[in-house]
Order: sequence, then C-alpha cells, then structure tokens
Amino acid sequence: MAAALWPLTAGHLLAMLLVILPFGLLVALVEWQLQIQIGASLLVIGFGILRLVDRRHPRALARIPPTQLGFWSFAVAIAHGAGLMLVPIYLGLCRAANVDKGHEAAGTLMNANLEMAVLVSLVHATAMIAAGGCLAWLVYRYLGLKFLSRSWFNLDTSWAVSLVLVGTIALVFSLAN
Repeated sequence: MAAALWPLTAGHLLAMLLVILPFGLLVALVEWQLQIQIGASLLVIGFGILRLVDRRHPRALARIPPTQLGFWSFAVAIAHGAGLMLVPIYLGLCRAANVDKGHEAAGTLMNANLEMAVLVSLVHATAMIAAGGCLAWLVYRYLGLKFLSRSWFNLDTSWAVSLVLVGTIALVFSLAN
C-alpha cells in the first residue's frame, strides 16, 4: 500500500501543476487579476454543477492498468477538477501578495506567481496524499478489505458540492475586495 502513495502523489501533483501554472502566467496581467479570479470562480462553480447534473463516470479512467498508477492519479485529478478547484484560491493568494506591487516589472511578478503556483500545488498534493494514505491505512487496519467490497459508496456528489462551495467562497471574497 505504501508503495502506491508515491505514484498517486506524483500523478496528482502533475495534474495540479498542469491546471494551475497557466493561471500563474495569466496573473502577470495585474489589471485583469480580479476579472480572471471571478472567471475562475465561475468556472469552478460551473464545473461543480456539471458534475452534479452529469453523473456518468468517465469510462476511460477504468481502462488504465494498475501498473500505471501515477497516470491514473493524474487522469482522475484532471477529470474531477481537482486542480481547477485550486485556481481561485491560488489567484486570491497571489492577489493578496501582489496588490501593492502592481507597477513592478512583469518578470518579477510572473516569477513570484509561478513560485506560488508550485507552492500551492505542493501543499495540496502533500495534504491529499497524507489524508488519503491515513484514511486508507485506517480502513485497511480496522475495517478490512471486505468492508470496502460490501459498503463502497460514490463520493462524486460531495466532490461536486465542494467544487461549487469553493468556487462560491472564492467568488464572494474576490467581489468583496
């Protein structure tokens, strides 16, 4: 089980970076930062609503062999919008850090925002793998694998609601500033 944590972490981290780094480059446009943050919040809300309405699971995810666990982790994170959820939060962190530095050179601003994008992705991937790994160990240790086969449940609804919730919170904070 512990050996599976590294490919899962790597795949999830790669998905976070793939989604959040382009926004790190977009934030260089300081004049448009509020509009980009509002758009990202609305995108997260819309994706959450889409996940609530369209309950089908992508079949391609089930066809990835277990030997490619890192690729599976990456594909699942992209398909479920995990990196997308971080975008409005990341933009809010960059905005708070760079609001007074709006007239500095674009290169300095871009570097600071790319560092923040990497930091947000690393913190998220670390927290995700720590929580998931602990939960997997607890279920395995105290409930056993039979528990999973008898009581499996789908978390898509709670994930979709969390996307809508995070997008709404980010939208409220961006409009309040």
